[in-house]
Amino acid sequence: MSDKEVILTQDGLKRLEEELENLKSVKRREVAERIKVAIGYGDISENSEYEDAKNEQAFIEGRIITLEKMLRNARIINNDEIDTDTVSIGSIVTVEDLEFGDTMEYAIVGTAESDPMKNKISNESPVGKAILGKKKGAVVDVNVPAGVIQYKIVDIKK
Repeated sequence: MSDKEVILTQDGLKRLEEELENLKSVKRREVAERIKVAIGYGDISENSEYEDAKNEQAFIEGRIITLEKMLRNARIINNDEIDTDTVSIGSIVTVEDLEFGDTMEYAIVGTAESDPMKNKISNESPVGKAILGKKKGAVVDVNVPAGVIQYKIVDIKK
């Protein structure tokens, strides 16, 4: 069974590589030192510092494995691949809510980079799916839990 392709922008790739490097070079050492200190406290069977450090170590190792797998299966979207005629991963899209007249700007990214609080939405999110492949001026229906929202694509840029 093959692993799922992870779509990343250049910024997303850089962030994941930096996180991986930090986990391997800094966090691993920190938690190893915590384990060493906790063992120095004596009986590890009732040592909460030791248990906490071992749990953190397990989390860090799991995250390292996840990041390595994501990077191994990454497909990088280069800036020159981003089309400003149609919405694609890597596009920055301005949409207008036709009911309320609000405009929002979203960066369309792969799921690994998605951060709705920073207006980075996944290509697999309801809005991302609805606008992907559409052209400037298109009106799209977005199915959300509250119903259907109509958006007009106002602008597409890199």
